[in-house]
Amino acid sequence: MDERQYDHDLNIHTAGIQQGFHDSFHYNRYEPTPYGLLEALFNNHRLSETDQLVDFGSGKGRLNFLVHHLFGAATTGVEMDQGLHQQACENLESYVQKRPTAKGRIRFTCTLAEQYRIHPRDNKFYFFNPFSVQIFISVINNILKSTERSPRSVELILFFPSDDYIGYLEHSTAFEQFREIELPGVEGDLRERFLIYRLL
Repeated sequence: MDERQYDHDLNIHTAGIQQGFHDSFHYNRYEPTPYGLLEALFNNHRLSETDQLVDFGSGKGRLNFLVHHLFGAATTGVEMDQGLHQQACENLESYVQKRPTAKGRIRFTCTLAEQYRIHPRDNKFYFFNPFSVQIFISVINNILKSTERSPRSVELILFFPSDDYIGYLEHSTAFEQFREIELPGVEGDLRERFLIYRLL
């Protein structure tokens, strides 16, 4: 199934990449994870209805809608760009028209990732290399502080992870790599994979 067909079935519009770049070098432009690769991820790593996933750099909300569609899990999209956030909110209205039970299960917030307040029930965190390692470190520290206040197991799902992200997690935190999902038809670039880290 191609990208447009997926969007059509979910009654949303998430195709395309962000034009231009943010003024700060700390933030990367929006590019949605291809549906085919998300299929590979979720065929190998399933979520549950009780999970609460946060997508940092959520753009138009593709991951949020797909996760709810597949698993019924609650999701939050964190996006700093006002225009992309507005498109995600419009997609939410369209999605809920076909799936009324999704109301209240998907939400979007327009804020910097490092300023997002981690909810005590947030337990899955998705990163498609959305920002510099300095911002990543700040976000991870927020997650760790949240687990100190509300102890729980959490997972980080990284797509196309940078060496800086991996180095920080493995040398400066208690997160441990739980799973690596190699992608079909991808050769030559070791970053073209999903890495899943757990903090138990």
